[in-house]
Amino acid sequence: MTLTIQSTVTLNNGVEMPLFGLGVYQAREGQEAIDAVTWALETGYRLIDTASMYGNERSVGQAVRQSDLPHEAVFVTTKLWNSDHGYDRALRAFESSRQKLGLDVVDLYLIHWPVSDLRDESWRALEKLYAEGKARAIGVSNYTVRHLETLLAHAEVVPAVNQVEFHPWLYQRELLDFCRAHDIQLEAYSPLTKGQYLRDPRLVEIAERYGKSPAQVLIRWALQHEVVVIPKSARCDHIQENAAIFDFEITAEDMARLDAFDCDDHITWDPTDTP
Repeated sequence: MTLTIQSTVTLNNGVEMPLFGLGVYQAREGQEAIDAVTWALETGYRLIDTASMYGNERSVGQAVRQSDLPHEAVFVTTKLWNSDHGYDRALRAFESSRQKLGLDVVDLYLIHWPVSDLRDESWRALEKLYAEGKARAIGVSNYTVRHLETLLAHAEVVPAVNQVEFHPWLYQRELLDFCRAHDIQLEAYSPLTKGQYLRDPRLVEIAERYGKSPAQVLIRWALQHEVVVIPKSARCDHIQENAAIFDFEITAEDMARLDAFDCDDHITWDPTDTP
């Protein structure tokens, strides 16, 4: 599988989305977030993933605008937070995010969490934003197969993306297969397990054989499953290290070994029981 930092995937509406990007969760609004995005863009990242809940949309937008890159060269994602669900509230929340980012159009707008009762109204709002060209693509986050089935039963627009926690200890094979069958791109957050499994001896042994760090192996694993991956960091050295994963390929045997780590461990949120 030949991949580069410029590799993209074609979403179900024809939009090209980078396969690799930067997550900015917990990057503080102000210089920290600006620096993180700036370093990422200088390193070659072209996907930046933020959210209303992160509180750093202004800084993300500022860093994108201050770069030497035209906006169309950078793919920016943001998300609708739980307290903003409902048709009218979702429309207002999107406009607030768009203004903070300082962008005419948001590349990808996601429902952050499948909030009970209101998420269908919110999806109608996202469909309106998409129809009006204010968002180039729309999607969801933390949706299980059950949530997607419910949405697809009435949606006029099939979500382009489903962003979920995804790593070898939470290898959501059923969800991955479902998304592929319905032309929904899976995207991995927390691909590095928030550091919890980076010292797993099985992972360390594999990484040492490739001359790579455990983190680099985890990012490459997700990419080789054709999943968009957005490791987060606010440190320049980590941002650069995370991008140094395009000069090796994990063998089929080692991919199978990594797949077998699965123990259904949700390190972040677990949406399984959300009605």
